[in-house]
Amino acid sequence: MIIDTHIHLDDERYRDDFDEVIQRAQEGGVERFIIPGADITTLERAVELSEKYEHIYFAVGIHPYDKEQYDETALIKYIEHPKCVAVGECGLDYFRLEGSDEEIAENKRVQKEVFEAQIELAKRYKKPLIIHIRDASHDSRVILEANKAEEVGGVLHCFNADEELLVLAEKGFYYGIGGVLTFKNAKKLVNVLPKIPHEKLIIETDGPYLTPHPHRGERNEPYYTTLVRNKMAELLDVSNDFIEHLTTKNAQKLFHMS
Repeated sequence: MIIDTHIHLDDERYRDDFDEVIQRAQEGGVERFIIPGADITTLERAVELSEKYEHIYFAVGIHPYDKEQYDETALIKYIEHPKCVAVGECGLDYFRLEGSDEEIAENKRVQKEVFEAQIELAKRYKKPLIIHIRDASHDSRVILEANKAEEVGGVLHCFNADEELLVLAEKGFYYGIGGVLTFKNAKKLVNVLPKIPHEKLIIETDGPYLTPHPHRGERNEPYYTTLVRNKMAELLDVSNDFIEHLTTKNAQKLFHMS
């Protein structure tokens, strides 16, 4: 089977045909789904879905874009729920920083503060991290190492192919590979993929975003992890079955799923 380790099923774009999305995925061998915590306003929806569907799990966390929403009490409310498997997606995103030098510096400061708070939360409750990194590889690595995040480990969601981050494989971190791998302009990720230890690879969609080729421009959904699997198998010169078994075993180990 395949585990989609990062799929925003709490997004409104799945409401009208949710059961069909799940059915298509399961017919394609995608049997488990993890909803990352990104937005406090959709957390209850994620919890409800996990309680209704046996194979749906969730995480609690705040995306760096929504750092002002950070409310530890709201996250703790659900962190010990039996279907909560991680903290995040949390991290740093410097891609859209705007304003004066002082405003940018303050934005970065708050992002780092909220990221560190979620690392400490993960360590307190012994949950792995789901980590978002965009245009912030060095600062992210420094924070993870300085805050001893290796105590719980985690996944670098939508791995950005920065080789500086490969050192984290030795410290309990995994690498989430999604639809970007199939893009024609993904040469950097294609070249870096073989350098990632096999035992640190997991599959994700990040749906409804980052839809794989040849469906770019459409809504992404868990079934399309099969396209990521196929591309990974091609690039690593192994079978589709090997990738399924490998990434499922890795995801189960990281998220403590039986």
